Order: sequence, then C-alpha cells, then structure tokens
Amino acid sequence: MRLAILGASGHGKVVAETAEQVGWQTVTFFDDAWPELEENGPWTVRGNTQALREHLSDFDGVVVGIGNNRIREEKQSELVRAGATLVSIIHPSAIISPHADIGLGSVVFANSVVNPCAVVGAGVIVNTGAVVEHDCVVGDFAHISPNAVLAGGVTLGHLAWVGACASIRQMLSVGRESVVGMGGVVTKDVEPGVTVVGNPARVFTL
Repeated sequence: MRLAILGASGHGKVVAETAEQVGWQTVTFFDDAWPELEENGPWTVRGNTQALREHLSDFDGVVVGIGNNRIREEKQSELVRAGATLVSIIHPSAIISPHADIGLGSVVFANSVVNPCAVVGAGVIVNTGAVVEHDCVVGDFAHISPNAVLAGGVTLGHLAWVGACASIRQMLSVGRESVVGMGGVVTKDVEPGVTVVGNPARVFTL
C-alpha cells in the first residue's frame, strides 16, 4: 500500500507516522518547496504538486498534510480535479463510533474521540487527544487542535479552527472561518470570521 502526502510539514510528519501505524507500507511526500526540500524527517520528498498530479497512478491513496485550513482546501480540491484517490488517516488508538461519519481526506490522530452521530466533514484535522462529542457537525477543512473538546451537538463551521485545550459548550455554533484561541472556553455562539479568546471566550480585537 503506497501513500502520497502533499505537504512536507510538521503536521505532515504526524500524518505519515499515523499512516504507517495503520498499515501503509510506503509513504512519500510531495511539496512545492521541492527540490530545495528533499526530506521531511525520515521520509523522502519526491516532487511538487504538479509531480504528484502526474504520478497519481503510482499511489493507492493520497492525503493532504497541510495544517493551514484554506491551503489544505485548495490543494485537496486540486487533487480531486486531477482524479486522486483521497483517503482518510485514522490512528489506531482513536475511538471512532461506528455511528459517526468521517469525510474523505480527514485525519484523526492518537487518543482522539469521535462519538455517535457526529459528522466530520472533508479534509478535517481532529488532532491528538481531541474530543468530538455526540451529534456534533464539523464543517469541511476545520481543525480541532490537540486536547480541544466539542461538547454534544456543537456545530463547527467550514474552515474554523479550535485551538489547543479549548472547549465549546454543548449545542453552540462556531461560524465559518472563526478561530477559538488556545484554552478558550466558548459559552455562546461565535459569529463567522472572528477570533475569540479567554474564559469565557470574547471577541479579540487589535
């Protein structure tokens, strides 16, 4: 089983190691910093995005290993148009309810939990130790950072980012492209396109 990862980043390293733990025998990176960037830790960087598009048939699956939500969306969309076989990568220690849905191109890392009737969209990052409780809806290309918690029935918008150790109270909504700062405690709905920080979380303005 041969996996290509687009994005030779630190996040990409975690994707690669997770992929190896679930049985991918060969992991190869592609990154637009190639040829200056030829290695990503112990893994080889073979070429750029164009090279990956030209060699899709060499791989049994492709995933985007880029932490930036918007760039991840752009690259995944480009690969879909090129006919890539997108896969999701789920760590063996993650607990995923058989009644939850995980979208294509998503990654779910070690010790994270996705509980019953949760819906996780395409290209989402559920990072190490994060919890997505029952009946949550996570929009495409969102990022739930390490040890963040979405309580039951939370709706997380497209391209939203929840920082490490943040928590969102049950039945709330966080709008598209919004950011919940590290350690933030969200106790009311968050409008689209804003950043909230603190406990309780309030809109951050410069």
